[in-house]
Amino acid sequence: MLTMTERKILTKTIKERYRKADKKKKSEILTEFCESCGYNRSYARRILGCKKTPGRKKRYGPKKRIYDYSVFVPLRKLWIIADGICGQRLAPYLPELIRVLEEKKEIRLNKKLRKKLTTISASTIDRMLKATKKQYELKGKSTTKPGTLLRSTIAVRTFNDWDDVRPGFFETDTVAFCGASVKGEYINGLNLTDVSTAWVVLDAVMGKGQYRIFQAIDQGRQRLFFPMLGLDPDNGTEFINWILKRYCEKETITFTRIRPNRKNDNCYVEQKNYTVLRRFLGYARYDTEEQLAIIKELLRYIELYVNFFQPVMKLEEKQRIGAKVKKKYDEAKTPYQRLLDSGVLTPENETRITQLYHSLNPVDLKRNINKLTVKLERTLRYIFRDSTNT
Repeated sequence: MLTMTERKILTKTIKERYRKADKKKKSEILTEFCESCGYNRSYARRILGCKKTPGRKKRYGPKKRIYDYSVFVPLRKLWIIADGICGQRLAPYLPELIRVLEEKKEIRLNKKLRKKLTTISASTIDRMLKATKKQYELKGKSTTKPGTLLRSTIAVRTFNDWDDVRPGFFETDTVAFCGASVKGEYINGLNLTDVSTAWVVLDAVMGKGQYRIFQAIDQGRQRLFFPMLGLDPDNGTEFINWILKRYCEKETITFTRIRPNRKNDNCYVEQKNYTVLRRFLGYARYDTEEQLAIIKELLRYIELYVNFFQPVMKLEEKQRIGAKVKKKYDEAKTPYQRLLDSGVLTPENETRITQLYHSLNPVDLKRNINKLTVKLERTLRYIFRDSTNT
């Protein structure tokens, strides 16, 4: 019996002759080769017909990783500062975020590392941060009560009616921080979301009084850098009332409402209810004046943080292919960037908003948000401790 080395030499010698032979000659060569090497006919035919040299495959060392641990550490820090957004939103915003943080001296990167972080793909970001991400699924209670007969005087707007997407048309909603019970009076978060730019106006009121909601909307309107052109709430009594209707008529604001029990008509603000208010404040019950003061201060920081440093993507195209729906989104931009691109700002307001942007530090905003969140959580511990003692 031939050794392995001898078999390799014989295979190399016979291979060229086998490949050039006709069918009858190949059969004779195969018979002779099988008798010499002890191979079965199928294996012999395969190795003689193969162009590669038989033997063990060459082993290569492990591929050098481009995005190694040195990239992971600053990427994780940037992801935390950006409030844990997905890779598709974070990737196009990383160059601007890195520039701002370096300008504020919150992060230091060498040229090689900066280049890697500014060219990293969204899928690589999600893959590298997969073990870091933690998801919490919580559900709250709905506290929307139908409005009065006044609804018949207010036009209904559906999701498909947003033909005009100029900045200034706001969807609005309230978020109840009632915990597990809707009894008594508790704090409600007010959320106004601009359809075109995703700019948010946030506030909090005790209860759902019509006048309190109206005051919060009016104060939020005064903070805007562009005019409010439209207001579109759900059918709750806190919005469907004469106070707000007369206010919109006086200020020339288009006042519409969604169809009852059709939350998708207000999809822009419904999405922000979770990604902004619920994400930062959770589902606990807040019902004291102390908590209201903390939440109001907290929402001011959150409003700045979300509008200037939280990129969002907008749906450009949706196509159904069989049972699947293929969606195409535009490049992720912050509401501030979208507002500048819209061209609706006056020169004075554009100067004001640009100066405000350059004065902000996203890390300082995040620190203040975290500090106030801890302070708010402590009020819950005190309440729980007092209730257990009694």
